[in-house]
Amino acid sequence: MLVLEVICSLIGWLCLYILFCYTFTQRGPEWNCRLVTLSHGVLIVLLTAYVVFIDGPWPFTHPGTENTDLQTLAMIVCLGYFFFDLGWCLRYRSEGPVMMVHHAASILSILLALLLGESGCETCGVIFGSEITNPLLQSRWFLRQVGRYDSLLGDAVDLLFIVLFATVRVGVGTIMFYCELTSPKPSLIIKVGGVAMYVLAWVFMVDIARFGYKKSRAKYRKWLEYRKLGEENKQKLDGHSGKNE
Repeated sequence: MLVLEVICSLIGWLCLYILFCYTFTQRGPEWNCRLVTLSHGVLIVLLTAYVVFIDGPWPFTHPGTENTDLQTLAMIVCLGYFFFDLGWCLRYRSEGPVMMVHHAASILSILLALLLGESGCETCGVIFGSEITNPLLQSRWFLRQVGRYDSLLGDAVDLLFIVLFATVRVGVGTIMFYCELTSPKPSLIIKVGGVAMYVLAWVFMVDIARFGYKKSRAKYRKWLEYRKLGEENKQKLDGHSGKNE
């Protein structure tokens, strides 16, 4: 039954991709795949937010507890998407080894939680923390495609992405990781999966920190150039006024 439900989730995401392909015929496969990714990001963040913050139990205090029906549903929806995205990435060879390892680790972690029938609350918490930045990441890519990335909106998207990733995925993720390791309830294999996901989060954090530093440095240089140009123009205007007098 579980296998059938995951297959249905996979078919659902595949059908959505085909629908986007027929709707946006002038766009390439990556555009349509990222639309699916954006749709999944919004849906799974809303679903896991309800699971974690409303339906419960709280993942920081109840790791390793038996999965609820809603937790199982959220994990099935997410697992079907990851199978779809992994297949697409293999087909078009669009991602590097780190992202492929992330996909594989995510699939194995969710599979373990589903097959063991436990640790659904912290798994949904990790999914929420991992996917909350996904809509921003896709928005950044779409802004690039339509030529709107080099703008105030693009800067705002990048800043919000970095802040959310650092505070939620790394900051809150560290607390959850500690609770997972110190709790006696989760099985050892679940804890090993948690270690893998935590290490990957830090790998991404290092890359994001480098990106943020490079972009900030480029923005600062650009600001200095504009300031220097403004001062030169002001001096020319003052000199021109003095000659006229």
